[in-house]
Amino acid sequence: MKNPTAESNILRVAVDIGGTFTDGVATLSPAGRIWVGKTPTTPSDPGEAVSTVILNLLQQVSHSMGEAAPALAEVVHGTTLITNTLIERKGSRTALVTTSGQRDMLDIGREWRYDIYDLEIVLPTPLVTPEDRVEVDERLNARGEVLQSLGAAELARMSADLKQMGVESVAVSLLHSYVNDEHEQQIRAELERALPGVAVSLSSELAREIKEFERTSTTAANAYVKPIVAAYLQELEARIGKIGADVPLRVMVSSGGFTSAKSAAQTPILLLESGPAAGVLSALNTARQNDVQHVLAFDMGGTTAKACVAVGGTAPVAHSFECARVERFKRGSGLPILIPSIELIEIGAGGGSIAFCNRLGLLNVGPESSGSVPGPACYGRGGEDPTVTDADLLLGYLNADNFLGGEMKLDVGLAQKAMGRLAEKLGVSTTDAAWGIYNMVNENMSSAARIHIAENGHDPRDFSMVGTGGAGPVHAVEVARKLRIPRVLIPIAAGAGSCLGMLAAPARVDRAWSNPQLLADTDWPQVAAALEQLKREAQDELDTAGAKDVIWQIGAEMRYYGQGAEVPVSIPFEAVTAKTGAAILQSFEEQYEKLYGRTVPGARPQVMTWRLTGRAESRGHHFEWGDDRVKASAALRGSRSIYLPLKKEYGEVNVYDRYSVQPGEVLQGPLILEERESTIVVPVKSEVTILPDLTVSVTIKEFD
Repeated sequence: MKNPTAESNILRVAVDIGGTFTDGVATLSPAGRIWVGKTPTTPSDPGEAVSTVILNLLQQVSHSMGEAAPALAEVVHGTTLITNTLIERKGSRTALVTTSGQRDMLDIGREWRYDIYDLEIVLPTPLVTPEDRVEVDERLNARGEVLQSLGAAELARMSADLKQMGVESVAVSLLHSYVNDEHEQQIRAELERALPGVAVSLSSELAREIKEFERTSTTAANAYVKPIVAAYLQELEARIGKIGADVPLRVMVSSGGFTSAKSAAQTPILLLESGPAAGVLSALNTARQNDVQHVLAFDMGGTTAKACVAVGGTAPVAHSFECARVERFKRGSGLPILIPSIELIEIGAGGGSIAFCNRLGLLNVGPESSGSVPGPACYGRGGEDPTVTDADLLLGYLNADNFLGGEMKLDVGLAQKAMGRLAEKLGVSTTDAAWGIYNMVNENMSSAARIHIAENGHDPRDFSMVGTGGAGPVHAVEVARKLRIPRVLIPIAAGAGSCLGMLAAPARVDRAWSNPQLLADTDWPQVAAALEQLKREAQDELDTAGAKDVIWQIGAEMRYYGQGAEVPVSIPFEAVTAKTGAAILQSFEEQYEKLYGRTVPGARPQVMTWRLTGRAESRGHHFEWGDDRVKASAALRGSRSIYLPLKKEYGEVNVYDRYSVQPGEVLQGPLILEERESTIVVPVKSEVTILPDLTVSVTIKEFD
């Protein structure tokens, strides 16, 4: 298949399903003209909102271009379906097949407590119950050599046990299968024969790495969501097929690339952080267009707010993280997942997060969200609890008559009633309750971001913040002020920033292979053969995604022998020989010294896991509006009273139509810039400039 970005007049659509809204962007390549759509998410049938957005976008394109409008060529998709399924525990009934003696691995975990002082600690419940775990008599040693073979009788017993359980999906994770997957492949062949239609997930294909608990947890999570995601993607492809024949569906993955729907259906766990990852790519694209090297990507939607520290135009990629935490901000309270993902931190609540009075009589916000149904109180859809959006409305930051460009009216009266009930419990005024919510959310986000920046060895004052998401522009300037970040950039169509990130994303595949060896004792022909095999597998997947001009990287997780933590290193792909060891060692020592200030004389370097990454070449993308919203008419819409945080009182500020303000024009804050998909709130003295690419640049002039 041809690469759609390589031809002219190609119409691509990106759709991101969020907790509150489903966003969509259509772009015409290579000109970069865009049209934006937004509709409330439909939790009972997420594909319905996707279809609605795509059809709306095609109508917009047709209205703008008439008969010159091209047919839809590609859909790129990101979703929270996997995350929500794991959090809500609404996945398929799943069985685990493991080596004899390992059935309790998911319960034992790492045998440590995420909060040593909590006497009533709640640990994450495994996705597979003990009754749905089957052991098989087989054994490999740490070198992958067969100590006990897997016979036909044992395979037949295993499949009979699973058939009796009536499970929909099976996770297979055998001891040391990351080195030798022979037995896992035997099990899959038996299951395909004996249990046709049952989904099978192999650890050797998902997470070919050491760390038995994490590898098994990852495989179980993939199996748990696999039938649901496969059915969802199949249905979505059918819906897209009714809109346009032979339109390929690409799916965003957590590492910042995209893959084919076929590959995504086989390894859905790779999509876990697809939406937030796309938001980071959008921020980096804006930074690249404006020559910004130190970026704090800040994305705030309806459910959560996330941040990423990126330096030098590249987002850091982690190879393990947690999901479905019992305690949202406590590491160790979730399910460990071994997949490549852009390194994000969840730093706070979203627009739909519910505020409440806790048992101590103090204000709390989140983590529970009103979602799209019933939504914040001001939506008038049955929500009765005050949310961040209700607070934003009462503080004057949102225009009740111009939400979604006037398509959706907000009810100030309902917001006041909900906020009044909370204020009464707290013993404060309605305004104080609304300001408390807004300020608490911003303070929590700035504190979390400050720690994250410091942990990466940086100073916030050296950064520019790029704000995206429906609620991001409402809060970005105030969060930046608290961090003392001097400049905030709000890109074009910021409210649908994740979709722009998807359109800018390259195709990408990551593979891993663990075989712990001292660098001095490495069997280089074995490593070369393993990496070449991974490259062939990865190339096949990239071909299905239409990738061209692929860049390959060899990575390694290294440590000094006897240490417990690895340091990731990376070099350009080359034919692997003993000379590769020198390049890997140099990279390791440079990174180790950067992290710890010195290397360890006489210590023996060891490679724990080899990694291979293939991605299409990243390019900067220029976007401009495809419709006529960029006007030459008067930009000033009027004024309204908003709450000014430094003065602790309401004050009248100018309100502008964002896209009627011409590039190069400079405005003075405090002010409000309104657009259909979001609202930019500048509540302190600032210099606001419209850049040539229609990015809004806010230089903050007062911090205290």
